[in-house]
Amino acid sequence: MLGLAVLATLCERPMHPYEIATVMRGRGKEGDFKIKWGSFYTVVGNLEKHGYLEAVESVRDGARPERTVYRITEAGQVELEDWVAELLGAPDPEPTRFHTGLSVMLALGPDVVDQRLRHRVGELERMIDDRVAELAKMRAEMSRLFLVESEYQLAMWRAEAEWVRGLREELASGAIAGVEEWRHYRETGELPDMTVFVTNEGE
Repeated sequence: MLGLAVLATLCERPMHPYEIATVMRGRGKEGDFKIKWGSFYTVVGNLEKHGYLEAVESVRDGARPERTVYRITEAGQVELEDWVAELLGAPDPEPTRFHTGLSVMLALGPDVVDQRLRHRVGELERMIDDRVAELAKMRAEMSRLFLVESEYQLAMWRAEAEWVRGLREELASGAIAGVEEWRHYRETGELPDMTVFVTNEGE
């Protein structure tokens, strides 16, 4: 994904790696990509090796070492467009960390799960408030075209917070079968009769 970020940044104009990184940081791209800055120069080198960008000149700023200026190649532009098209059109089936946590939440007791879910909702609400404030400021400075990824993330956080609140309510009310058996198992270590988990809840 760091390679994608580099190619997308170089679409604007040729830049040297330090400038690319500065532009990406200035635009908060750490929030859009999982960036490992320690790999940055290696990624730039690999993109050049594969013909996706090319060196056009070397520049020197005062006493600083020379810096190589790169531009995206025709092959790099094709790769960038194919990559973006795939990201936009193909749903990602990879489980998130939260998905994984939900799949093994019975390792904790119901009360601990509720406490952690309550904490998660609180964090989501904080993130939502921060993003709403950020978007209000950014909308005054730039076109919505440059903000859709932030709008999407905000919508996902809101949807997740609503879903988690609903799950907490169902666990607390016993609307989901097996909660008491789960609690008993966590307190005593006695395995429950698994038939209590086979219901027609979805019918």
